Amino acid sequence: MSKTFLSHFIKNIAPHLFLGVRWQVLLIILIALTVNGCGSAQSPIVTEVATKSVEEAQASPVYSPTMQFGADPSTFDGFLEEAFFAQITRDPELISELGLDRVFGMDNNQLTNVSDAYQVETYQLFQDQLDALRTYDRAELTSDQQLSYDLFEWYLEDWLRGEAFRFHDYPVNQTLGVQNMLIEFMTDRHPLHNLEDAQGYISRLQGFTSKFDQLIEWLQIQNAQGITPPRFVIERVLSQLDWYRSQDADDFSLYTEFVAKLSDLSNISSEQISELSLQAEQAIERNVLPAYDELHTYFGNLLVSADNDDGFWKHPDGEAAYTYWLSHHTTLDLTADEIHELGLQEVERIQGEMEDLFTELGITGDNLVMKMNQVTFYGGAMSLRTNADRQAVLDEYQTLIDQAEQNLFDLFDLRPKADVVVEPVYAPNAPGAYYVSPSLDGSRPGMFYVNMTDVNVPRYRMPTLAYHEAIPGHHFQIAIQQELTGIPSFRTGINYTSYAEGWALYAEYLAWDAGFYDDDPYGNLGRLQDELFRAARLVVDTGIHAKGWSREEAIDYMVDNVGRSRMDMTREVERYIVWPGQATAYKIGMLKILELRERAVQALGDDFDIKEFHNLILGNGAMPLEILERVVDDYIAEQLNE
Repeated sequence: MSKTFLSHFIKNIAPHLFLGVRWQVLLIILIALTVNGCGSAQSPIVTEVATKSVEEAQASPVYSPTMQFGADPSTFDGFLEEAFFAQITRDPELISELGLDRVFGMDNNQLTNVSDAYQVETYQLFQDQLDALRTYDRAELTSDQQLSYDLFEWYLEDWLRGEAFRFHDYPVNQTLGVQNMLIEFMTDRHPLHNLEDAQGYISRLQGFTSKFDQLIEWLQIQNAQGITPPRFVIERVLSQLDWYRSQDADDFSLYTEFVAKLSDLSNISSEQISELSLQAEQAIERNVLPAYDELHTYFGNLLVSADNDDGFWKHPDGEAAYTYWLSHHTTLDLTADEIHELGLQEVERIQGEMEDLFTELGITGDNLVMKMNQVTFYGGAMSLRTNADRQAVLDEYQTLIDQAEQNLFDLFDLRPKADVVVEPVYAPNAPGAYYVSPSLDGSRPGMFYVNMTDVNVPRYRMPTLAYHEAIPGHHFQIAIQQELTGIPSFRTGINYTSYAEGWALYAEYLAWDAGFYDDDPYGNLGRLQDELFRAARLVVDTGIHAKGWSREEAIDYMVDNVGRSRMDMTREVERYIVWPGQATAYKIGMLKILELRERAVQALGDDFDIKEFHNLILGNGAMPLEILERVVDDYIAEQLNE
């Protein structure tokens, strides 16, 4: 299988082939919904290794339990490629999103099966692949193959552990539920380049009937197990469904976007456009709108017995399910109590550092919100009212990035080849900023998108946002990872929240450590508030799902302890409710990287080289934190033995 093509699908995607987590993957791909817009809207990646032709890739066999792998180390890397090939072919929507239809010999006309039976088959595939992996004698593999073995084993075991909790999830939710993301897939990511693509689009519209039947059947099984979302989630979903159902077929975005794209195609006649437009309208009337009616009926009935309990503690086996999701997202075996206590300690520590700065700057007030309002006033803000204002903000962000890059030579000798630039985005409901990785062919740099829909941008928040999203944060980690060579594709693509976001938070700290804030106390307060926000998540996520906190209690805690608006904190808390455990991974990852750095400093003393340490963290691709810890320990031992 061509590594060039295969690596397209791995960035936060290939592991998530199940209904219960697929919407989560799209969140990772598109944006990370934090107040900062902290995120990695990551496009797929490519490695610089020898590749096969498209024809050879299409001819590659799909892995099945009957294929004979094992024993011979020379077949090991091939097994890893074919195993991922087998996984990705089970998700035709994903193949279309990534433009891999020709590679996999598939048409862009099928929606991904979301039935429970199909999910069970996928779990069996994972089990078969794990069994096949273990036919290799790890001791006979090279050291790098052994690392690949451990990474692939961890990844498979992690998802197999989750099979028992596959119904402990809310695939239809107010944030990025199936009801919203399927429409976005059709309008934004289904390819539409020729007549065949257009016909496939209509086939997929017709497929809404079976897709929603599968979804509702899955939800009924979930409900029979006593697992239902909180009342506010159901109410928000019903409101969204009401809006979709109120539209006429020819006003629906599924129709208007389709017709607009058809008009841009030069290889389709006007007669064909008319016929295709009519077919799309009919499919929306006969398949799409009735499917949304059925989902609305289901959730309307669900509302009758809904409760206002928000945490996973309320579900059968909810405690065990939450424990799994914590492990999945943090990639460590930490209990909810341990994470909660860690969060409380970090909140107290960071607030103490902020109070010292407030005193130094003469800032007083009854609460954190009042004090941060003064930081906004004294630190200044940049207006977003005119085009000239908005360009000035973009220029300021670019200056921050350029200055950071010029001041990192003492910290890094491994740098991405791709550049990063700042671009505006105008979307009221999008986060404040997000990152998109460089294009596969090198024609486009990494993109740091900044939302321009606010009235102004507080200056105190700008440096940390730039360092987190661009340099030395997401751009360094993701662009370097996509440029790695000589390792299996999955290692150049798979990311883990605790690793990726942990690195970005570590990058914020690194900028402070390197003196970037020495002459900017207000910017340093922005850095500390951002870190405080991530620490408070540890408290709130575990409070909701393990300790019985209500939605209102969690919102109050965030407002009181982070110092941001109630509207922002409400949106955040509601995300934590439908995505248990994910928000804890950011701070956990940062703390682990700092812990490993300090361990290396203490062990190596004057022989510690910060550049070598960063090469070690970034130069092997993303990995679970428990394996990253072992890699660092092995490095320390090797250095001590030299």
